[in-house]
Amino acid sequence: MARPAWRDPRLWLGVLLVTGSVVVGARLLAAADDTVTVWAMAGERGAGTPVVADDLVVQRVRFADDAALGRYFAADEPVPGDLVLVRGVGAGELLARSAVGAAREEAVLRVPLEVDPNRVPPDVAAGSVVDVWLTDGSGPVATPAGTARSAERKADSEEPAGPALSRVTVVAAPAYDDTFAVTGARQLVVAVDDERAAEFEQLLGALQDPVIRILQRS
Repeated sequence: MARPAWRDPRLWLGVLLVTGSVVVGARLLAAADDTVTVWAMAGERGAGTPVVADDLVVQRVRFADDAALGRYFAADEPVPGDLVLVRGVGAGELLARSAVGAAREEAVLRVPLEVDPNRVPPDVAAGSVVDVWLTDGSGPVATPAGTARSAERKADSEEPAGPALSRVTVVAAPAYDDTFAVTGARQLVVAVDDERAAEFEQLLGALQDPVIRILQRS
């Protein structure tokens, strides 16, 4: 009579070999995986933006130098809640410790802007990176000397050389009904460094009827 297949020692030897291969292979792969998880930014954010959990994603990376991990925030712990970006960070960029600072040490000014709702994209919110353009809505101004000065003024005001503020971060964007619903305007607050804030205020003060237009980058 033939011996049953499950009693054949060759079957059990094969099972042991396969099981051993799987275990050894898993251990080798685990030993070879020296990657770590760190926090990265889900989208582009500019200087002055608070670092919040919704803006962070986990990235698995491998560092050639183990000491390099200390320059970033490991994803096995939450990022402290009182941090803001001190420089712009791109989408997918690892969150470096050098890119953030304590909120009380924020080296930017918060500049409020009164904007016509039709001149700002509806999805602009806190954290958006925008350009701020300025024009003079007063049009030509009549002068005793004639219209030459008026035409020159109009040409200068209608052809800005570039944005008054480039790649600035919106740090507050109250809903339309919560700000200037009565006057028909919306308020945005952008983070600007001291030097650019002073230049912007000078440019704004030089216009008779400043018109602000917001172009969104992200």
